[in-house]
Amino acid sequence: MRVLLLTLLGFATLAVPACHRSKTSAEKRYPFTGRIISIDSQSESAMINGDDIPGFMDAMAMSYKIKPASELRQLAPGDAISAEVVVVEPATKNEDAVPEYWLENVKVTAHTKSAPAASPTSFHTPSPGEDVPDFAFTNQDGKRISLHQYRGQVLFVTFIYTRCPFPDFCPRMSGNFAEIDKQTGADKSLAGTHLLTISFDPEHDTPRILRNYAFSVAHTHDPALFHRWEFAAPKKDDLPKVADFFALTVKPEGGMITHNLSTAVIGPDGKIVSWYHGGDWQVSDLIKDAVGARTPKA
Repeated sequence: MRVLLLTLLGFATLAVPACHRSKTSAEKRYPFTGRIISIDSQSESAMINGDDIPGFMDAMAMSYKIKPASELRQLAPGDAISAEVVVVEPATKNEDAVPEYWLENVKVTAHTKSAPAASPTSFHTPSPGEDVPDFAFTNQDGKRISLHQYRGQVLFVTFIYTRCPFPDFCPRMSGNFAEIDKQTGADKSLAGTHLLTISFDPEHDTPRILRNYAFSVAHTHDPALFHRWEFAAPKKDDLPKVADFFALTVKPEGGMITHNLSTAVIGPDGKIVSWYHGGDWQVSDLIKDAVGARTPKA
């Protein structure tokens, strides 16, 4: 019995490091450099204009969690940084599962010397209470629409392009909006809300393609969908102004588009209620913002 116990203990001792090795084998690390655009202490993240990461990602502006969060205190917009991107692949084989990623060992390599003066070329981020310009688009029916026509409603806005292959980017935004659409149809407190998905690929995303994409992500072929949720694209010449207001970076590269994520809630008065960079927001966040925007202020 003693021999058997010792044997089992030996196997258990061997099994622990083996499990540990298989668990950490999904973790990958890549050297990272970039420049801080903005900092969100609440979500413990920063919007960073990252350089090319060989073997992982092209140069792109996007949101990164910072670990430990205490390192955010040393960062300021304009700072150049170096760090490690930690990527952990999901343990599940579910195709919809997405990897986790964050930055560690963040070091400032160059501090911004002074706060940049406001100018037409400075990086703009939508702020609560800010008026949204009356941008115009062409929707999935080939009809011209503009943002002012949604006055009196709460408007959810997000940006995608239909050819985006990364599940944690455009498909994730469209999936989240599909869930919001489902909830707005079932929750009376969300009556009078509207969703607008805007493509930043107007040359490819024609009304016909946007219409087919809409049916695909909403899992329906009922045209009544578009009474609640529209899909649209700006004219090519208007895209830079739209992108600048919504802090959207768009960089075509070899048939694909390197981009960040931008999602906003616009109130019935046409002003920004909330704006989210990156894809870490939850459906419940936007629902809460919409309900708050519809509640009369004292």
